[in-house]
Amino acid sequence: MNIYVLMKRTFDTEEKITIANGKINEDGAEFIINPYDEYAIEEAIQVRDTQGGEVTVVSVGNEETEKQLRTALAMGADKAVLINIEDDVEDGDQFTTAKILAEYLKDKEADLILGGNVAIDGGSGQVGPRVAEQLGIPYVTTITKLEINGTTATITRDVEGDSEVIETSLPVLVTAQQGLNEPRYPSLPGIMKAKKKPLDELELDDLDLDEDDVEAKTKTIDIYLPPQKEAGKVLQAN
Repeated sequence: MNIYVLMKRTFDTEEKITIANGKINEDGAEFIINPYDEYAIEEAIQVRDTQGGEVTVVSVGNEETEKQLRTALAMGADKAVLINIEDDVEDGDQFTTAKILAEYLKDKEADLILGGNVAIDGGSGQVGPRVAEQLGIPYVTTITKLEINGTTATITRDVEGDSEVIETSLPVLVTAQQGLNEPRYPSLPGIMKAKKKPLDELELDDLDLDEDDVEAKTKTIDIYLPPQKEAGKVLQAN
């Protein structure tokens, strides 16, 4: 099977966020693979191990994203691709990311594409469905179980208060919810092997895209931290 995983580099969940000049301050901050994307990577590896094939992890970001891609390779992915937009895109949004990913994937003949249900920094859950729409393939979100038999996928997805079982044909794009699996930690042999696995770097020009093609459709007006919690009040009963 030809399997692709959409991965995002996000702030560490333990990181204390600060704001400077109207932007999130990244100086000295720790970054990780978006936790929901870890479920997608793990599921991709498990599908490959049972069905055969190859797992390629793709990320849109900057040169610092290579570290998280190497982690995905250490987990067991076969290849990684970084689409570096640092010099081309100043302010992107979900449309920007999805447009770039879809343009990269359009001729890859993917059988299965996986991504995280949401990114913990933005939480929109838009990129996966947008990519599927642009590729013209079915998609199922918030999945907690995936079974593949030939060219058919049986998928269990999380819905409010219950679950839903869907059957669809390949190719399909799915987004992973907590409970799908337990992501593995990279082993020392895996880390050593990851150094020799292919990691390609592309730019917009390589995809025949320019800045106007991926211009953001939304604009961030302001970024601010939530107000500090006030001290609680003790109420005395009469």
